[in-house]
Amino acid sequence: MNQEYIQTPSPNFDERTLPVTMLVLHYTGMPDAPSAINWMANPESKVSAHYVVTEDGQIVQMVDEDKRAWHAGRSHWRGITNVNSASIGIEIVNPGHEWGYRPFPQEQMDALVPLISDIVKRYAIAPANIVGHSDIAPARKQDPGELFDWPLLARLGLALPIPDGQLVDPYWSDSGFYLALERFGYDISDGEAATRAFQRRFRTHTIDGMVDGECRAILFALLLERDRENGSAS
Repeated sequence: MNQEYIQTPSPNFDERTLPVTMLVLHYTGMPDAPSAINWMANPESKVSAHYVVTEDGQIVQMVDEDKRAWHAGRSHWRGITNVNSASIGIEIVNPGHEWGYRPFPQEQMDALVPLISDIVKRYAIAPANIVGHSDIAPARKQDPGELFDWPLLARLGLALPIPDGQLVDPYWSDSGFYLALERFGYDISDGEAATRAFQRRFRTHTIDGMVDGECRAILFALLLERDRENGSAS
C-alpha cells in the first residue's frame, strides 16, 4: 500500500551509528497536531521523530529514515542504550495523560498500521522490538499508553500478543520478577516503574507497579514464547 506523506523537515537529527532493529511508538502529549509538529520542527526543541500520524490519518515525515531522529531520549531496550540510533520513531498525535488522554481514532490506526507494516518489512524488525516509549524509558514515560491498540498490532503480527489461555504463575520473588523483566528487555533500575510500564503494555486493567501473580504469569509466558521462537530452552 502506497501512502502519501506530508513533508515537514526537522533540523533535529544526526547520523546513525547502529543498524535499524527497533520501532518505537510514542504519543505526542501536546494539545494538538500543529503544536507537536511545530515543536519538533523547531531547532531549539532538540526533539524529532521520523513520522507523525495525525488523528485524521495524515502522515507527516520529519526525518529521513537513514538519519537518527531524536525521539527516544535516555532509554534502554534489550541491552541497547543508543535507542535513537537503532530505531525508527513514530509520534502518534494524542493529548496524552497531561492534556486529556483519549482512545486513538480509527482513521489514525488505519494510517498507522500500513506505515508500521512497511517499516517492519523493510528492516525485518522482530515483533519483540516494536515497543512503546514507556517500555524503553519506564521511569520517565507513559506513552503511547494503556489506551493504545496493541492487540490490533499483535493480531497483524506487528507486536507481541498478550498471553492468554492457561497462564502459570512461576511464583518468583519480586527480585526474581525484576530479573525476568530485565531478561525480557526492560531497564529495571526502578523496579516499580518497570513493572508499571510492563502492566501498561501487557496488563492494562490494573497499572499499580505492584508485582502479582498475574504479572508473573504473563511475563513467564512471554519469555517461554520468545525462547521457543529462538529455539532455546533456557
